[in-house]
Formats: sequence, C-alpha cells, structure tokens
Amino acid sequence: QVQLVESGGGLVQAGGSLRLSCAASGRTFSNYVMGWFRQAPGKERGFVAAINWRGNMNYSDSVKGRFTISRDNAENTLYLQMNSLKPEDTAVYYCAANTRSYLATSALTRDYDYWGKGTLVTVSS
Repeated sequence: QVQLVESGGGLVQAGGSLRLSCAASGRTFSNYVMGWFRQAPGKERGFVAAINWRGNMNYSDSVKGRFTISRDNAENTLYLQMNSLKPEDTAVYYCAANTRSYLATSALTRDYDYWGKGTLVTVSS
C-alpha cells in the first residue's frame, strides 16, 4: 500500500508561481515512477509530468518549460514547481504512483495504481 498526500495548492494570479508537494508513505518511494495529473471542472484527468527513479522526466506539451517535477527520495516527497501560471492551469492536481514500473514515465492514468486526494490550484486572470 502507498499513501499519497498533496499540499501546496491555492489561489495565485496569472504569471505567478506555486510549488506542490506530495508526501508518500507505505513502500520504498525510490523504487517507482511518480507523476502529477490534473483535472479541470468538466474535463477528464490529464497528464502533467512524471519522473522515474533515475530522475528522467516526462512533461505534457502544455506545461513544458513552465513546470518542473522533482523528487527527494530521502524525504519520500515529490514536487511540482509551477511557474508562469495561466488561468487554464486551474485544476485539482493529483499525485500518483506507478509501483509496477521504475523506468517508464507513462502519461496514462491507467498505469498509475495509487492516487492522492488532490490539491486545488486556482489561477486568476
């Protein structure tokens, strides 16, 4: 079992920054792929970024160059640094773990078997 708890969401103006955190517990954090997804009102949950145990990263085109995913294996924590935020980044952001892979930074929700409850990010124009 893996427990994931997100934090760091809030209200920010367009052009601002936020850093999300995801605290993981239950299994050896460094052994699997971690990802961030988001879901805007009325839309399906979509991929934001993922990182494997080596630190290899994968980003959606919509956030590339603005968001940075990172992990601290010693602290069992995943991060998402979000810069140059836009109103269209408004969503609930979810942390996810793919415990069946330690390399493949998949963008598919079905590949992730553990999810946090999410943290809301609201970007005002």
